[in-house]
Amino acid sequence: MTAETTPRPLRVAEIDPAAHLDFLESRGSASFLQTPAWGEVKAEWRRESVGFFEATDAGERLAGVALVLYRQLPKVKRYLAYVPEGPVLAAWDADLRAVLPPLAAHLKSRGAFAVRIGPPVVLSRWDARQVKEGVADEAVRRLHDMAPGTRCAEGARVVSQLTELGWRQQVAEGGFAAGQPQYVFQVPLVHADGTPRTEDEVLAGMNQLWRRNIKKAAKLGVEVACTSGVEETLAALDDFHPLYVHTAERDHFTPRPASYFRTMVTALAGEGERVGQDDRLRIWTARHEGDLVASTISIRVGTHAWYSYGASSTEKRDVRGSNAIQWAMMRDALAHGAHVYDLRGITDTLDADDSHVGLIQFKVGTGGEAVELAGEWDLPLNPLLYKAFDLYMGRR
Repeated sequence: MTAETTPRPLRVAEIDPAAHLDFLESRGSASFLQTPAWGEVKAEWRRESVGFFEATDAGERLAGVALVLYRQLPKVKRYLAYVPEGPVLAAWDADLRAVLPPLAAHLKSRGAFAVRIGPPVVLSRWDARQVKEGVADEAVRRLHDMAPGTRCAEGARVVSQLTELGWRQQVAEGGFAAGQPQYVFQVPLVHADGTPRTEDEVLAGMNQLWRRNIKKAAKLGVEVACTSGVEETLAALDDFHPLYVHTAERDHFTPRPASYFRTMVTALAGEGERVGQDDRLRIWTARHEGDLVASTISIRVGTHAWYSYGASSTEKRDVRGSNAIQWAMMRDALAHGAHVYDLRGITDTLDADDSHVGLIQFKVGTGGEAVELAGEWDLPLNPLLYKAFDLYMGRR
């Protein structure tokens, strides 16, 4: 590698959260985990908005942003600098030698002993038919036991560059508690040429059971509603959170406290109001004869819509409130011009005997696709502290 082939490094510096948000709003979409508001949600972390500046004939232009969350090591003023599902760059197919070393140098100057990023690029996709066939095939245990329907060249280039630059890929199932899933399930809301799918086309892509359940919920009179704005959404937490706690007890996971959701609503829905987006964060309810049977939280940033949290009652499951509420959220995402409806994390298991396979089976009924992302990558800046951190996390 000669000096002539080395790209000119970008300048990385702290920026105002307003400039950070303006950059995100200028793009088609970005992860909600990279919004300034998400830094407010993670109040126990130190946070910083940084910008990537590219030199031009006229001076400089902002070519990317990142929300950095700093987690302190116990008893030491050194930090893991975490960039969840980011940074957000104008182009991830650029030469990352111009991007990542300046980012690492900036974060090291802030006291970071290591950097963790989650490049928002896709490696592979498997459509619903492939996933369904994989679950039925005893010889198939994981997604990569089948050839993906699509392999993404951009993602492969990013992984290659990260490896060359000394970054280390993290195992998606374990490790740092803030880690984001490497595998997600998404329903495309546009065709390959970018034109929007119709509601009928999205519905037709679902399996027969999903379509039947949606129709049954409507016939039985299940009513779905959603909030708009901070105050209305905060009030809806009084219904959502008790049902969410009930769901956690039934499904054996640890629920987040109501205070977490209040902060989340205030930060994200408040940010939405500032940019004129009434559905940045919404709470949805499905009721049958006045009884709350399901409730969810949706988030949208630009053309990307997420199903973030969900809850359902054990009683009246046969009225299919969960299917009805998902369909309502998909229709709303379509109406707001979203390109993708993201049902978030799945594991890569297709083993019919694995307890996690039920999650992917529920989501595959939407007719979407399993998506493998690049995952999370670490760059140790202080090898000794990084090793100590690794040992600390391994004991947790």
